[in-house]
Amino acid sequence: VHHFFTTVFRGIEKYANAMGYNVIVCISDESYDKEVINMEMLANGSIDGFILSLSAETQKKNDFTHLKELLDQGIPIVLFDRITSEIDCDKVILNDFEAAGDSVTHFVKAGAKKIALITTENYFNVSESRKEGYLAALKLNNIALDDRLILTLPHDRDNTNLITEFFQNNKVDAVLCVNEIFAIQCMSVIQRLGYTVPDDISIIGFTDGILSRYSSPQLSTVAQHGEKMGELAAKLLIQRMESVELVEEPFKTEVINATLVKRGSTIN
Repeated sequence: VHHFFTTVFRGIEKYANAMGYNVIVCISDESYDKEVINMEMLANGSIDGFILSLSAETQKKNDFTHLKELLDQGIPIVLFDRITSEIDCDKVILNDFEAAGDSVTHFVKAGAKKIALITTENYFNVSESRKEGYLAALKLNNIALDDRLILTLPHDRDNTNLITEFFQNNKVDAVLCVNEIFAIQCMSVIQRLGYTVPDDISIIGFTDGILSRYSSPQLSTVAQHGEKMGELAAKLLIQRMESVELVEEPFKTEVINATLVKRGSTIN
């Protein structure tokens, strides 16, 4: 669903192909069972290593037995974006905390005082990091936290009614959304309610995808540099697979720095 993952796949394949490897892509569709089945099937002699972003159900269940079993078999794993501290392996993440904080500070500098957060369930590690960054930035900018301005949405359903009720019941100057889809949904609802973006309400979303570039106005976004993340994940995995010396080396967590892309949905 999210354009971000498409860009990560592109980065993985680009680097892996250049190094002489083929890539098999499987989609978990946020299912724990599907994630487990896919990995068990491919681990049966088909692949040399895994690059993985954890499914929603896996993070909710907090059950990583299937990953631990593969690591015990000597099959290397690199986690990206959605990770867990429960698994000791190489990881590639975004500086989600700082990126969310920078977005809030951008709103404040433009004069916003009532800044909302549209997020997902707290078992998503990326959403939780973005929420923590939002909270820290409010404190840093001496803006009192108003719990009513944090809307938590289910990741797997149409949230139009919940978003509509939120903006009908709360006075908001700006809104930070933890993904591109939420941001586009919010913009549509806000405009339908008679508000103007960005004059009445400014919006920033995460992921600089196709939706952001063709929305009206164009959406200001946190660019996650998915292709770079994919290339780095593939590089870490291939290094771990090919180097006898690296087998016992400490695992790395590489951090990609996000970029705030300012467009028409914010007062710049």
